[in-house]
Amino acid sequence: MKNYFKYIHQKLKNEIEFEDIEIVDNSNKHKGHRFYSPKKFHLHIKIKSLYLSSLSRVSAQKIIMRVLSEDLKTKIHALEISIDK
Repeated sequence: MKNYFKYIHQKLKNEIEFEDIEIVDNSNKHKGHRFYSPKKFHLHIKIKSLYLSSLSRVSAQKIIMRVLSEDLKTKIHALEISIDK
């Protein structure tokens, strides 16, 4: 799991300019939900980026979603994104 989060961190770093990032695994909070799968993550990405915060919230989130598009199909079930300056 830690290797996967390092992979996500590097994948985002290769595409997006940011100062800091925290990837929080909230999967345990969703165990009782209808479509829960232990093979997919519920993640909260907290990213500090002057670049992303200069864009509209929707545009910034679309960039992150584009970078993680394959992961969203295979490994990530839910993604919460917080962007700070």
